[in-house]
Amino acid sequence: MVPALRYLGSVCGLARGGFPGGFSAACAPAPGKPWLLCQGGRRASTSSFDVVIIGGGIVGLASARALILRHPALSIGVLEKEKDLAIHQTGHNSGVIHSGIYYKPESLKAKLCVQGAALIYEYCNQKGISYKQCGKLIVAVEQEEIPRLQALYERGLQNGVQDLRLIQQEDIKKKEPYCRGLMAIDCPYTGIVDYRQVALSFAQDFQEAGGCVLTNFEVEDIEMAKESPSRSKDGMKYPIVIRNTKVPDSRFPFLGVHFTPRMDGSIWLGPNAVLAFKREGYRPFDFSGRDIMDIIIKSGLIKLVFQNFSYGVNEMYKACFLSATVKHLQKFIPEITVSDILRGPAGVRAQALDRDGNLVEDFVFDGGVGVIGNRILHVRNAPSPAATSSLAISGMIADEVQQRFKL
Repeated sequence: MVPALRYLGSVCGLARGGFPGGFSAACAPAPGKPWLLCQGGRRASTSSFDVVIIGGGIVGLASARALILRHPALSIGVLEKEKDLAIHQTGHNSGVIHSGIYYKPESLKAKLCVQGAALIYEYCNQKGISYKQCGKLIVAVEQEEIPRLQALYERGLQNGVQDLRLIQQEDIKKKEPYCRGLMAIDCPYTGIVDYRQVALSFAQDFQEAGGCVLTNFEVEDIEMAKESPSRSKDGMKYPIVIRNTKVPDSRFPFLGVHFTPRMDGSIWLGPNAVLAFKREGYRPFDFSGRDIMDIIIKSGLIKLVFQNFSYGVNEMYKACFLSATVKHLQKFIPEITVSDILRGPAGVRAQALDRDGNLVEDFVFDGGVGVIGNRILHVRNAPSPAATSSLAISGMIADEVQQRFKL
């Protein structure tokens, strides 16, 4: 048996331990909630688990699914603070199945994105989940952009992106009649999907395999248990009590202009790159003083602002005035006017920032230190393309958990 509760923190946690404070009650569905939260024999007990995943987003649910399929004898639970699953970053993204062209060769993002895209397409086909492999054009509209476009094309080839080709003006017009450009990368492997639907399918797979999902349960602390729970007859040596944890994150993504088709037939224009004044704030005036102070004190935000001041001011200006955004969009499609667009929804990108003001470019998987830390595997800095990469990430996490914790 697993000798200790281990938590794959902020997304996924391998665990052995007790959960005081009414877990059995927490397993009952909330009023009006469609989820049957716990299934299976010994897994239906919510006083202890072998594995705990904290956070019911697409990466956490994919990881839970991978772990229970690989280790069906283990008792595994997912803890989600909200009343439903996948409603934050998973439910507020562009829905793009990324090809992997942008990321640094040999990085985790590059490897896991290319692998993950293939797995997402395969999974959607198996489950009958609707998607569109619509392709993508990356367009150079100025002569000075062409060398950068060619370098990006070479990067995509290094990353193993399928079916890339450079096309000229006439071929751009054939694929996108309204698009203006001198040269473009045609990336037919890019697609779109509803990632929340995919995440809920992962959750269903997990539950059908015997996993337990607990919603309305916000983790507030993790500590060693003073004594073993009464149900620890199966050999828990180092039980841990889970109460809550939050990992500070900072956001200042630098993204180019996108015209993104959606599964409902609409097209999203953007995104912009402005600071979110609340970690889970999706409305224009959402604000949290605590979140802002965390970002200022615990990251290199001030350095980032000074390093990119003019860029940041420009992004804020475009966010406030649609006419400025339209002027930028017209570089690609001159016919667009202000009357053609409406303000759309917002998402918050969980982008890590180091103390020197640099964006952390890659996914980060690491453990902690000390008695509790040695039982922890953190999954950090998982913004785009984490949804595309979710099945590939979950396989990597399952491998790491198996090796680190001797399953």
